[in-house]
Order: sequence, then structure tokens, then C-alpha cells
Amino acid sequence: MIPAAFEYHRPKDIPAVLALLEEHGDDARVMAGGHSLIPMMKLRMADIPHLIDLQDVDGLGGIAIGEDTVRIGAMTTQADLIDHDGLFAAAPILREAAFQIADPQVRYMGTVGGNVANGDPGNDMPGLMQCLDAQFTLVGPDGERRVPARDFYEAAYMTARADEEVLTAVTFPRQAGGYAYEKQKRKIGDYATAAAAVQLVKDGGACAEASIAMTNLSDTPIWSEAAGAALVGTGVDGAAIKDAVTAMLGDIDPSEDNRGPVAFKRHVAGVILTRAIERAWSRA
Repeated sequence: MIPAAFEYHRPKDIPAVLALLEEHGDDARVMAGGHSLIPMMKLRMADIPHLIDLQDVDGLGGIAIGEDTVRIGAMTTQADLIDHDGLFAAAPILREAAFQIADPQVRYMGTVGGNVANGDPGNDMPGLMQCLDAQFTLVGPDGERRVPARDFYEAAYMTARADEEVLTAVTFPRQAGGYAYEKQKRKIGDYATAAAAVQLVKDGGACAEASIAMTNLSDTPIWSEAAGAALVGTGVDGAAIKDAVTAMLGDIDPSEDNRGPVAFKRHVAGVILTRAIERAWSRA
């Protein structure tokens, strides 16, 4: 289908973006890569009278690797994540996850900021950023603020970002230990039926730290404190993994759709999470 008529804006800096948002209010929407918003406009599921394209806005791209933290600009693409060797050294799970997002054409345009900001429960980056304990930088008329990824998602397509705010960057601690991003999907390019992000730290043969999040199994991504706690202090044997899976299954709330009934999704979640934990532990 063809989207409804709209006015197209391509500002050069954040003040200009904020001015457009203030001028047009609920009639305006910012666009990063456009892979979520444009299809919704074409299907007439979203009526956007004023579309604000962020492609030319200065300062929204780039990856900065610090001594303790990593900063990723909102307009950084999935392909950028794959190509950046410094990022692979600081947080290799990002490259592993990015390779599993859609296809190369999408990865060259799809952005980190767009993936995390719109609240789509099927997107890969929101759960991954919760696993990494990331912070989202939001800029609005009242200045800049940071929101933890674990507090950002409220419901499907509903987040802590105000309508007049723009997500400009993602920051998180440098990662150590073992990692894995496992994803089950119906075909190449599809959203996950279930996906799991796992980060583990080993100390003396036991798990010292564990962070686990899953995607597309509730109306928000799920970071499960209980699932991680089930592994800490153990040798991540079969019993501990089973406890972690049980804890995660208690936290998710999948619904039936064209990817399968609830029972199937819960089964897939258990299988995918088990694989992710085992692979992360083998790398720890």
C-alpha cells in the first residue's frame, strides 16, 4: 500500500529536531532507519503527518570505546556493530546478535537507536541491552536524561521516552566473560520466535555473575534477575541450567500468534535459553 500524505523534514541538528517536535506535537514522529515505521505507514497502521528523518543530524552516530564503558550513537547501524573490531573486543555479543538481525540490506540501514526506541517486543536489541545493563540517553526540551534499559519498556510500543524526546545514544559497561545470543526464527529475516542474550563471568570454576534476557516472549523484553541468580555460585551444570530456565519461564508471558501457540513458544524458550547458557559458559 501507499502511506497517507505526509510532510518530510530532514533537520541538521538536535535543536532543529526538538523544534519540529514542539511545533507539530502528536502529528510528528522521528525516523532513524525506518524499517519499523515505514511499513506501518504503508499499511496505514500509523498516520504520521510530519516525518522527521534523523539521517543528517550531527553527532548521532559513532562507537566510542572507553576504559570502562562503551557508547553507541543512536544512528549507528547494525552493520557498523559487525565491522567495529574495538566493539567486538569490548562486547562481542553485539556482533553475534547483529549478524542474526534480518539480512545485510536491513543491517546496512537499520539503526541501534531505532531498534531500541520504538518498543517493538520482537526487536533484538532491547533484550540484549537489558542483558548488558545499558542506559539510554534521551534529549528533550528540558535537557538530557538517562534511563536504564531495564526500566525503559512499559508495554508493546510503549516506553519511558516522552513524545518530545529523542534517543541519542546507548551506553553500557565493557563486558567480560562468556557470552551468547541464540535466536530461533521461522525463516531468514523474520522476527524471533524466541531469542536469548546471556553474559556469564566465571571465577574459580563457578559462575560469579550472570545476566539473562529474552526477546519476543512477552509484550516487553524480559531481563530475569531470578534466572541469573539461579546460575551464580554454581558450576553451571545441568541442574543449575534447568533452574535458570524454570525461573525465566516464570517471568515470560507469551501469547499465541502466527509463530505458534503458547505451549510451543514456552518450549522453544527453554531450548534456546539452554543453548545460550551452555555456549556462554563454554566461552567464559
